[in-house]
Amino acid sequence: MSFRGKIIIVSLSVAIALYAFVGGFINNYIRTYAQQPINDAGAQMRIFQDVLQHIQNDYVDEPNFEKVRGGALRGLAYALDPYSSYLTADQVRDFQAKKQNTLAGIGAEFSQISSYLYVISVIKDSPAEKAGLKAGDVIEYIENKATRDISLYDARQLILGEAGSGVKLRVLRAGAKPQTITVSRGSYKIPSAESKIENGKIGVIKVYSLEEGEAKDIAVQVQNLSKQGVQKIILDLRGVAAGSLNEGVAVANLFIKDGTLAQVIGRENKVLQTYAADPSKAIFNGQVVALIDIGTAGAAEVIASALIDRQRGDVVGERSFGAGTDQQLFTMKGGDGYLLTVSKWASASGKPFYGEDRANSGVKPSVEVKKPDTPEPLDVEDLVDQQDEQKQNPQPNASPSPKPEQPKPTVQEDLQMKKALELLADKTNAAKSGE
Repeated sequence: MSFRGKIIIVSLSVAIALYAFVGGFINNYIRTYAQQPINDAGAQMRIFQDVLQHIQNDYVDEPNFEKVRGGALRGLAYALDPYSSYLTADQVRDFQAKKQNTLAGIGAEFSQISSYLYVISVIKDSPAEKAGLKAGDVIEYIENKATRDISLYDARQLILGEAGSGVKLRVLRAGAKPQTITVSRGSYKIPSAESKIENGKIGVIKVYSLEEGEAKDIAVQVQNLSKQGVQKIILDLRGVAAGSLNEGVAVANLFIKDGTLAQVIGRENKVLQTYAADPSKAIFNGQVVALIDIGTAGAAEVIASALIDRQRGDVVGERSFGAGTDQQLFTMKGGDGYLLTVSKWASASGKPFYGEDRANSGVKPSVEVKKPDTPEPLDVEDLVDQQDEQKQNPQPNASPSPKPEQPKPTVQEDLQMKKALELLADKTNAAKSGE
């Protein structure tokens, strides 16, 4: 039976059990709460109180209310978004002491899709890349811990550890059998931005990260290209998921001299902060095109959306991932706490990058060009279903046969880069013809 089928059966079973359990007082619920709006916090609190009372009075064993409370709080955070999380008292202390900053990682950016840990991007030359981890991979297990049973925060903490130690990841990948990859935690250096000149004096700047200081490196690349006579630039933001909002704004400002570049949105779509371009920091007036893909997220989405909103240049590729949120820690009397999302990063037009579903997340390119091997996050459940089916219906071992001669690997054409080059060439030709 597939994973999705199991979920359906379990859900039905739970629904039936709950109906039987609350059958004696469901009529009271209907009379009491039928007139209450769904988002009435008071009405929801009274439901919780009733459930707790039945657990206390009717549950077969003596309930451990500390565990009940912890489970309920984890469930509340789980229902919000991947970036909100319940933290135990120990985790709160570690968070406040910034203990995670002293631990080694593997060089990958993660989110959560269908309750599973999802790899947004992998940093070049990092331990994750060297071990074979790829963007679009689904991490089913971290060691022996199922990622669908833990929060994104907990999953990230499990991946961190002492430098030199290894972490085993059970990986599901489209078009491949499930595999276990051991990644050695350790330090790595994020490559600085690189540039080159393509045909027709078109400069190409490859960005790897937008962490603090990267905007200055990109500015240096822009200035070097300008000194060589480049008047058109392609900004390659594919696979760039790490970075800060300020760095994204700073890079956008290199190409855009006026207007709003980004916003931070709070409750009820209230604008908490607006980032405007500083004319003195704009250093390139020529034509510009940006490349994005599913691995583009957060700060890089600031740049792409600003180019579109300010009508500064085309954005070529695929809809970006959709990330960029801010969390605040709220501590409770027992020492535990809640890490709650309190704001979202948004484009100049006010559209948040993080949305409730794929269709409402990320930045939609002005010119869509899909890569043939790009895995969509929507395929996560299909990957899990396929694995379950393979477990239940294993293929018989066939008799060995001579291995066919393996064809030489072919380098796939970069269709997105090709399109960006074509767009800039066409604009030049159009300008020369006076169109």
